[in-house]
Amino acid sequence: MTIPLLTAAALTVDLGTRNPVRILDGISFELQAGRTLGVVGESGCGKSMTALALIGLVPEPHRIGGSLRLGDVELNTLDAERRRLLRGKRVAMIFQEPMTALNPVVSVGQQIAEMLEVHEAASTSEARRRAIALLGQVGIAAPGERAPAFPHQLSGGMRQRVMIAMAIACRPQILIADEPTTALDVSVQAQILDLLLELQRREGMAMLFISHNLGVISEVSDEIMVMYAGRIAEQGPAAEVLARPTHPYTRGLITTMPDIRHRQRLLPVIPGAVPDPRHRGQGCSFAARCAEAEDICSEAVPALRGHLHRAACVHA
Repeated sequence: MTIPLLTAAALTVDLGTRNPVRILDGISFELQAGRTLGVVGESGCGKSMTALALIGLVPEPHRIGGSLRLGDVELNTLDAERRRLLRGKRVAMIFQEPMTALNPVVSVGQQIAEMLEVHEAASTSEARRRAIALLGQVGIAAPGERAPAFPHQLSGGMRQRVMIAMAIACRPQILIADEPTTALDVSVQAQILDLLLELQRREGMAMLFISHNLGVISEVSDEIMVMYAGRIAEQGPAAEVLARPTHPYTRGLITTMPDIRHRQRLLPVIPGAVPDPRHRGQGCSFAARCAEAEDICSEAVPALRGHLHRAACVHA
């Protein structure tokens, strides 16, 4: 067996100091080179916090527990400077909203070039040349003319391509894509997904793809991890999880997906909302919204059951 590029074992994240709130609770997974792990769930389930923990950008004050290993390097024990050197070089991230992630007063070409100057000690002229080449690589026409542009002068799809160019500038081993197609129209979404898959095939990157859209997740993922209220509800091979979901929450997410073969006046919904992390209770966090809940569901947090395909449900 090859050593996974990334291994998370019982990863926890607590925010605050006086009364810390547990945001992530016991997250475990592995990510191999060239593979994609799709992370799915509603807003507030911990998807983006998982990404921030991996890249070392969890808001202060915080406490991270468990193990997070990049190859044979334990990330949770690195100081801020060593973590910064890994960020962008070995692990890179495409943020959810490029308009807020990009610097509004620096040209997009300079923002890409800065990655190369910082992490690869490229000269100013070399970094600029490579930045223009990267803009062309991600499908931006006339990259030399676009490089001096500022973020507000580009369309949403082009800004997202700039974010991707920045992320792949140093050819990272792991690419984290946090809702990379949100707020883009369907045709641009398809172009961005095709671009990411082509870059992954060409560079051999592992990818952590975060989305609330199961349709998108099904297109790109080798494995799926369904998150709910900061915990893993279900995980396993993508085809298996989508064809035979065993957790009521996963089945609920699949049911809410629109079906183009049938016109529906009202789309199905999962009643209720994700609980506040400060008030999850002692049992299954999904019990209050689950049609299959029994008394036992409120007694203790269910453990993940199964081998390759696992679910945290007493009925699984």
